[in-house]
Amino acid sequence: MIKVLIADNHPIVRLGIRQVLETSSDIEVIADVSTTEELFKTLKDVNPDVVILEMDIPEINGIATLRKMKLEFPDIKTLMYSGQSEDVYALSTIRAGAFGYLSKTADLEYIITAVKKVSEGNMFITNELAQRLAFDEGTQKPRRFFRKLSSREVEVLKLLASGKRNKEVAEGLNLNEKTVSTYKARLMKKLNVDNLVDLLQQAKALELY
Repeated sequence: MIKVLIADNHPIVRLGIRQVLETSSDIEVIADVSTTEELFKTLKDVNPDVVILEMDIPEINGIATLRKMKLEFPDIKTLMYSGQSEDVYALSTIRAGAFGYLSKTADLEYIITAVKKVSEGNMFITNELAQRLAFDEGTQKPRRFFRKLSSREVEVLKLLASGKRNKEVAEGLNLNEKTVSTYKARLMKKLNVDNLVDLLQQAKALELY
């Protein structure tokens, strides 16, 4: 039996995922939580095989939560679940330690497939995303730039795109302001821009906001 914990701040989403998963005879949803604080508190009491983690779960963002889970609960496998741009975030979350990424726009049957695959220690991305990642190399579309970005750079860019200043980004990611400035400079270089306005335009093209 595959034991699953669902972490999402929307009750109707948690219920929907639970109902889909429980149609499978070899999957059991042992808990669901709405915040990262609840998540880490619950993980001290239960031992799921797979955590389905929403990218924008409150308190700590999804990638930071994923990193913390990898440190504190290294045996638990994480499937990221998000309405965020699949092309941008899938590889970023996998680089940060996720075993898979599932878009909220994906067909429902993918959830069961993804949980089973991740529970076995295998990577999961949808066939559609795999094809796009394989065949968009030759295009000049801004989306191709996401390949150059580390998961931390994506986090910084997303926070900047949401209107946060360097100090707020630093506080949100537990960095110092100088480090954030370094990330900003690195992002400008990688995305081939020389000012913040153009950087945010690239973020928009990457569907970060």
